[in-house]
Amino acid sequence: MKKIAPLILLLPIISIVALSLGATEVSELFRYIFNPFLNPESASHQIIWQIRAPRVGAAILIGAALGMAGCLAQSSTNNPLADPAILGTSAGASLGVLLGVLTNLVSIGSAGAVVCAAIGAMAATLLTFSLARSALQLITIGIGVSAILSAIVGLTLSAVSRPDARSISFWSFGSLSLVSSKTLYVLAPVLVIAAVIAWKIAPTLDLLSIGDASVRHIGHNAQRIRLSAFAILAVLVAVTVSSVGSIAFLALAAPHIARYLCGPRNRVLVIYSGLIGALILLIADTAARSAIPPFELPIGLLTSLIGAPILILTLKKSGDIWR
Repeated sequence: MKKIAPLILLLPIISIVALSLGATEVSELFRYIFNPFLNPESASHQIIWQIRAPRVGAAILIGAALGMAGCLAQSSTNNPLADPAILGTSAGASLGVLLGVLTNLVSIGSAGAVVCAAIGAMAATLLTFSLARSALQLITIGIGVSAILSAIVGLTLSAVSRPDARSISFWSFGSLSLVSSKTLYVLAPVLVIAAVIAWKIAPTLDLLSIGDASVRHIGHNAQRIRLSAFAILAVLVAVTVSSVGSIAFLALAAPHIARYLCGPRNRVLVIYSGLIGALILLIADTAARSAIPPFELPIGLLTSLIGAPILILTLKKSGDIWR
């Protein structure tokens, strides 16, 4: 646990850096950062605390959620390649919230959008798991399910003529540009509750590493443990997708980095995965909005640049030989 202190220390440091960077120059920057109640009507205060601060807070919360979601996905399936994107969870959540938005039932970032996304995420995850008969099939079928659902989302966006279709299309690649203080009011309580439950059920996920038959012999129900993990996974993915869209590969990368630092015990791994996910997304979002101002890059593309190499290295180390 000694390695957790630098991660905790890095979070406020990078948050301050994120508050200081942006397309607009801010006068007396650090004076306003370290005194959040100073002259609230000034332009500097509004840029830092009404525009940048909600994005920083959302990046931390969503990154932590995706990190924990990846940990749950990998531990519940006993597969180091499992993550919400590969299992179809993210695509299912995207489709659920997109249908809700386009039918005017919900708006992005609302509590209703979280419900729509959770339904889509859980349905897609259960579909993938029900069709798979092995770890290899789980990944292969998950990629197929994700591809089908992503294609439906893409085709739907292409066919839509609504004025807000452009913003929805950008959101489908992942973006924190629509985040506001109201978004945090939805994110924070849901993520805190889900994180506490994930931490609580984490020790039972350790049992799955010995195999379902052995788990039954010691008096536990492996499928019930797995289903609990899937439910929390769906909620974590739903609240992120409904707020900022689909952010690729972060949920894959964070648990692998965490496992390298703290080992395989899930109760510790959940905490580390959340912290690392928060740091990665905070750095990626800061780069996305400040790399080529005034333009903003889709954040999902930046997280893919981090996660995709980890996926490749994992496959290389698996020892499988292509015949």
